[in-house]
Amino acid sequence: MDAIVVSNLSKTFGKGELRRVALRDISLTLAAGTMTALIGPDGAGKTTLLRLLAGILTADAGQVCVLGHTLPQQALALQSRIGYMPQRFGLYEDLTVEENLELFASLHNMPAATRESRYAELLTMTALGPFRKRQAGQLSGGMKQKLGLACTLIHPPELLLLDEASVGVDPISRRELWSIIHRQVVSEKVTVLLSTAYMDEAERCDHVLLLHEGEILAQGSPAELASRFAGHAFRLRAAAASLRHLQAQLAQLPAVVDAAIQGDGLRIVMQKAEAPVLEGELAALGTPEVIPSRLEDAFVGLLFSRGPRSRAPLSPHAQAADADEVMVEVKDLYRYFGSFAAVKDVSFSVRRGEIFGLLGANGAGKSTTFRMLCGLLPASSGSLCIAKVDLRKATAAGRAKIGYVSQKFSLYGALSVQQNLSFFASAYGLASERRKLRIAWALEELELKRYATMNAGSLPLGYKQRLALACALMHEPSILFLDEPTSGVDPLARREFWARVNSLAESGTTCLVTTHFMEEAEYCDRLVLMSLGEVLAQGTPAEIKERVRRPDLPTPSMEDAFIALIEEHEQSSRRAS
Repeated sequence: MDAIVVSNLSKTFGKGELRRVALRDISLTLAAGTMTALIGPDGAGKTTLLRLLAGILTADAGQVCVLGHTLPQQALALQSRIGYMPQRFGLYEDLTVEENLELFASLHNMPAATRESRYAELLTMTALGPFRKRQAGQLSGGMKQKLGLACTLIHPPELLLLDEASVGVDPISRRELWSIIHRQVVSEKVTVLLSTAYMDEAERCDHVLLLHEGEILAQGSPAELASRFAGHAFRLRAAAASLRHLQAQLAQLPAVVDAAIQGDGLRIVMQKAEAPVLEGELAALGTPEVIPSRLEDAFVGLLFSRGPRSRAPLSPHAQAADADEVMVEVKDLYRYFGSFAAVKDVSFSVRRGEIFGLLGANGAGKSTTFRMLCGLLPASSGSLCIAKVDLRKATAAGRAKIGYVSQKFSLYGALSVQQNLSFFASAYGLASERRKLRIAWALEELELKRYATMNAGSLPLGYKQRLALACALMHEPSILFLDEPTSGVDPLARREFWARVNSLAESGTTCLVTTHFMEEAEYCDRLVLMSLGEVLAQGTPAEIKERVRRPDLPTPSMEDAFIALIEEHEQSSRRAS
C-alpha cells in the first residue's frame, strides 16, 4: 500500500518580479511503513512539500493523495491520521510541558478519558516526566525537541511529517530522538517523511529524495545514491601538516568536488573515479587511498554538477602576526542564575589565529559562556579578558574588538540586506568612506549582491548566515564568536561557511565557535568539552578522541568521544548527588 502519491505537483509564491517557484512538476510515491528523508540545499522546496502533504498549503497544479485522501478537498478528514512537526518544534513556550500536551490533545479532539494515560506514555518515552510543570521556554534544546515530538504524537498518527526535527540539538539528543522515531516505525508501523540537514540521519532511512530548485534531482536508497560515486572518494593522510591550509589548496583543484578534514587527514571527492593529481607540498604527502563512498558524497557531487561552487574567499583583513599572543583568557569563571550554577569554574585561553571550539550537550553552559565573553551577560565571578581588555571593567572597549554571529538569526528581517549592512556599519562607528568600502566588500566577498534589495527575513537560510557573518565582520574585529552558526544549514552551505572561517583564521582572526556538527569540530585547533556547566575535556581534536580509544573502538570519531565523555560525566554527577 502507498501512503503518499504525488503527481506533477507545482507550487509558486509571490507575483511578478517576486514570483518564486518552490516546487516544479514533482511526482513521487512512498510506500506505507517506510522512512524517507528529504535532503537538499536551502530553498530547495523541502518545507513546502511537507506543508502541502500536511494540507497546510494548496498546490497550484498537480494531484496529492495522502493515506487515501485527496488534497486539499479531504484535508480535514486527514488531520486525525497524520502528525506534523514544523521547524523549531511548534511549541508554546509560555505554557508548561503538561499544558502543551493538553493543548495539542484538545486540537485533536482527544477524549478526556484517554488523555492522562497517553500523557504518561509520552512523558515516559521522552523522559520528560520530571519536567511536566516546567515552561517549554525553560527547557534545553534537546528537551524542546522531544516535547515537540510528543505533542506531534499525542494522537497516534499513521503518517509522521518532520521538518528538520533535530536541528540545533546535540548528538545525544539526536540519538534519543531517533530512538523514538525508530520505535514508531517498527512497533506502530508509522510512515515517516522527514527533512534533514544531517546526512547520517538520511542514511538511516529506507529512501532518500534529493531536491534542488524545486525539482527531484535524485532518489533511491542511501546505498544506491552513494554507489553513484563509488571510486570517487579518497583519503589523504596529513597528520603533521596544516590540514586547513592543505584543504584550501585541494578544494581549488578543478577536478575536486569536495575536500573535507577528517581525523588526521583529508577526505577528497572527485568528479570522476580517478585519484587527484597532486603537486608541490600536496604531492609530498603520498598517494591518496580509495575509500568507500557515502551519501554525503552524492549530495555534494550531484549538486556540484548542477552549477559552479562558491569561489574561494579572500582573506578579509590582515591581523598582527604574533601567533603566540593570547587573545582570550578565561579564569575560574562562574555564572549563577539564582542558586543554579550554569557555568562552574571554567578556565581556558585562546591564541591569535586559532579556531577554538566549545562543545557540549544542550544546557551545558556553552551559550552562557559565549554571552559572558561577548559582554552580553555579566559573570558572577572569575576573570574574562578579550584582547587584553578586562570585560568586567571595560565592557564597551572589549565589545569593539569582537564580532558575534548568534545561534538564532538576529538581524533585522524587515530591512534589506543593504540596509542591514549599513546599519551595522553605522553602529560600529565606521566613517562614511570606510563604511562604503566595507559594505562593498561584504556584498562582493559574501556574494550577496543579487540579494542586496531583498528583506533579510526572506533570504534562504544559507544567505541569512552569510549576511550575519558579513555584519559581524563589518568593523574588522580581531576576535569572532560563532554560536552554532551552521545550525540547520545544508552540507554545501556549511562547507562554504567553513572555507570563509578558515580564511579568517589564516589571516590572524581568532575564532571561537560552538557547533553540534561533530565533523565541524575537526576544523578546530583546540576544543573544550563542557557538561553540566563544567569543563570535562580540553585539547586538540586528536587528544580528545584519544581519551575514548579502546580495543573495540580503535578509531573513535568526534561524535564517539562527545557521547562517551558526556555520558560518563553525567552518570558520575548523578551518583555523587
